[in-house]
Amino acid sequence: MDRRNLAWAAGVLLTAVALGAFGAHGLKARLSPEALGQWRTGVEYQFYHGLGLLALALVPATLLGKVGRWSANLFKVGILFFSGSLYLLSTRELTGSHGLTPVLGPITPLGGLLFMAGWMVLLITALRKGPRA
Repeated sequence: MDRRNLAWAAGVLLTAVALGAFGAHGLKARLSPEALGQWRTGVEYQFYHGLGLLALALVPATLLGKVGRWSANLFKVGILFFSGSLYLLSTRELTGSHGLTPVLGPITPLGGLLFMAGWMVLLITALRKGPRA
């Protein structure tokens, strides 16, 4: 068990629950349906990849080795880029941060690519035979 990734998973999932509740109760009346949908998408992907981090933390290091760290790090940065940018984009009406849209817009798909890269690394590792480095 990887305690560091377990701690990360717990923190990411705790934050996802808090942000989901905040969106459902604190932002529902203040955001447009489209912006609230963006917020929810950020929360959903944060949950999915928090659960991915949890799974990686529970897989024995002898099975994954360095690859587990690579996948976990790709998930962590992906959460920051994908979910983080969606949180900021969805609240730009409230925060007056319209000027960040040209910067944040391209960061969201980059986060998605990082998620896919993390899963791809894990897939390739799972299909290989023999011990992991």
